[in-house]
Amino acid sequence: MTTKRWKRCVVGPQTEQMLKLGHLWIIRDRFTDQWPPGASGERIALHGGDGTLLAYALRDDDRRIVARVIGWPPREKAPRLDEEWFHVRLEAALRLRHIHIDLDLTDAYRLVNAEGDLLPGLTVDIYGEFIMLQLYSHMWEPFREPLVQALQRLIRPQGIYEKFRPRKTRALEKKGDKRYSSLLLGQQAPNNLRVRENGLLFEVNMNHGLHTGLFMDQRQNRKDIMPFCEGKRILNLFSFTGAFSVVAAASGAAEVTSVDASTQYQNRARNNFEINRLDSRRHQFIVGDCHKVLDRFAQEGKGFDMVIMDPPSFSTVGKNRFTTSGGTANLVAAALDVLEEGGCLITSSNHQKVDVAEYLKELRRGALQAATSLRIIQTSGQGPDFPFLVTCPEGRYLKYVVAIKG
Repeated sequence: MTTKRWKRCVVGPQTEQMLKLGHLWIIRDRFTDQWPPGASGERIALHGGDGTLLAYALRDDDRRIVARVIGWPPREKAPRLDEEWFHVRLEAALRLRHIHIDLDLTDAYRLVNAEGDLLPGLTVDIYGEFIMLQLYSHMWEPFREPLVQALQRLIRPQGIYEKFRPRKTRALEKKGDKRYSSLLLGQQAPNNLRVRENGLLFEVNMNHGLHTGLFMDQRQNRKDIMPFCEGKRILNLFSFTGAFSVVAAASGAAEVTSVDASTQYQNRARNNFEINRLDSRRHQFIVGDCHKVLDRFAQEGKGFDMVIMDPPSFSTVGKNRFTTSGGTANLVAAALDVLEEGGCLITSSNHQKVDVAEYLKELRRGALQAATSLRIIQTSGQGPDFPFLVTCPEGRYLKYVVAIKG
């Protein structure tokens, strides 16, 4: 294919430098404002001020990101964006997962992680025999058919779903319709679809809710705690549907206490215990504000050997509001009050705008507030099926820290 179908767009010197460094985003500036009008998904060829062809991209309708790179000349020809082109990208992504994930024990994983798999603005998640496409940009909509055809050819799923994920997902949560996803092809998944992760079972819902019920980016981190749970009293804050709690109980924890503000999530957590033949009656499931529960535990003198907390980037429960920057320190201090000396604090954040250095400062503030020392023994991020480009560091969003009190 020649570049005739690709509209010529000239970028400014700052964008040209970012492209030469390998970044995939074109950020709006006075140069992009001079581009000819166009629709999301339009093919554009990005040129420098001297006329050099720098990259192939698709136009985006985001207010900040106006285009995303999908090909690099001269090492690549102009992308065809047909079934074969998608198949090559998807096959490379699947090969990476087969190498780095034990798919004999896991059938829920991310096949495409947007920029990390050179398909910016698009993720593809595998849940057993079903697939969930998540579009973070409208630019992929004109190419939905060849993408779905390539997935059919490579995976042969029972059903393929699609979900559009705008940058501000909280606006979606306010809408009355809670389906969010739509079935593109094949049969509908059951609402209690069971998938495997590291040999354990979890139920997910492809049809309703903004989230399916399993955050797969924490899979490796959940596996890593398995050897350290036996006989321990473990507190899991913001427990969601109980994935960390199930792992802890299945690994021999004496008691697991799960705390979440949602009754619905706690019911799903109990069910995840039962399908793994774990007696949920031996463990505690508390519906409530994590801050208030921590205060009550401290007043009662209750102690734990391990505290796990994976709060959302932003949440509101009653009159209490939590944000990662500014709220983490107080939460850490409260958790340390109920953690035994020598106990393990596991804390994480998926807030993309807070980097590792800033996050560690929040942990430091929390330790100083609690008047105790905190020794970090491990830091990590998302699992191997969530790769990010070294030239696009925004893809490294998950901060995961394991620390010892005292």
